[in-house]
Amino acid sequence: MNESLLRELVPAVIGVLVRRGADFASAEDAVQEALIRALETWPDDPPRDPKGWLVTVAWRKYVDAARAVASRRGRELDVEVEPPPGPVPATDDTLRLYFLCAHPTLPPASAVALTLRAVGGLTTRQIATAYLVPESTMAQRISRAKRRIAGLRLDQPGDLPTVLRVLYLVFNEGYGGDVDLAAEAIRLARHLAALTDEPEVAGLLALMLLHHARRASRTGPGGRLVPLAEQDRSRWDTGLIAEGVMILQAALARDRLGEYQAQAAIAALHADARSTSETDWVQIVEWYDELLLCTDSPVVRLNRAVAVGEADGPQAGLAALADVDPNLPRYAAVTAYLHERAGDLERAAELYAEASRAATSVPERDHLTREAARVRQLLLP
Repeated sequence: MNESLLRELVPAVIGVLVRRGADFASAEDAVQEALIRALETWPDDPPRDPKGWLVTVAWRKYVDAARAVASRRGRELDVEVEPPPGPVPATDDTLRLYFLCAHPTLPPASAVALTLRAVGGLTTRQIATAYLVPESTMAQRISRAKRRIAGLRLDQPGDLPTVLRVLYLVFNEGYGGDVDLAAEAIRLARHLAALTDEPEVAGLLALMLLHHARRASRTGPGGRLVPLAEQDRSRWDTGLIAEGVMILQAALARDRLGEYQAQAAIAALHADARSTSETDWVQIVEWYDELLLCTDSPVVRLNRAVAVGEADGPQAGLAALADVDPNLPRYAAVTAYLHERAGDLERAAELYAEASRAATSVPERDHLTREAARVRQLLLP
């Protein structure tokens, strides 16, 4: 099979889908799915019209994905934007699909990726960003997962930690911009919490509620990003905060700490403070230390450096960055903030500009660009 021909056809096929009404990102994702299918079938059965074949398969993939999104959003419209507290229905087909996609024969990372793609409605690009890997790597991982379970009976539910990881990533994607997606993750987490007394399930639900409580204050006019220190805390949903804290306290009382409980404890401390300056940063650093014992994540180390900078001063925060990979997303932004706090405005401006160029979203890029301009103003005589 001529793979170079496939690469040459991609722009044209994407163009056809866009002209038919698909948005560019969805068209690109559908074409990628079609390419994976081509790599699987063309060696044994090459089409007479490669471009026509790709257009047909990619369009079907796009329509299937659009229907899945419409179906999910239809379910979400059955509830208020704010998922209600209290009992949930006894059955939930979506939650069952999450467990079935987390098949025991799949490695956890592959099961999570497949579930996010097949059930969560996330694109390959969104999943790759969440995992800090190239999009092509994630596409191959999903393709391998599909091949591995092809022909198997999907009657062996996967394990709970994998499903929790999927729900966590779906919520994070929704928390980043799509409120409906976050609400769906909360709905499923509520249902799961009603089915099990596992403390980590309660911890994840508490974490979602505490973060979701701040959704109204996270963006300004035109989608402008509002950082935590500048958010109007009077707009935080105190009802969700109280519920999240109550659920967290019950989970912590079980004395079986896990990563979601530790993250929820950090979120609760932020929610309890009337301002950034009144935040108990020392206790937050302690919770980050507990979190590192649960999961030695580079993102956790990066966030811990910020907390150390607030608790012990910017130089201590910069020293804590020594254990963090400089290639990690947001590394430059965190370093810029700590240099600004330390009084090195010139270096801070450079790093804010560098961070803006590496931003993965338009609101984040614009925010960091404004930060660079603000600091440069401070340098003027």
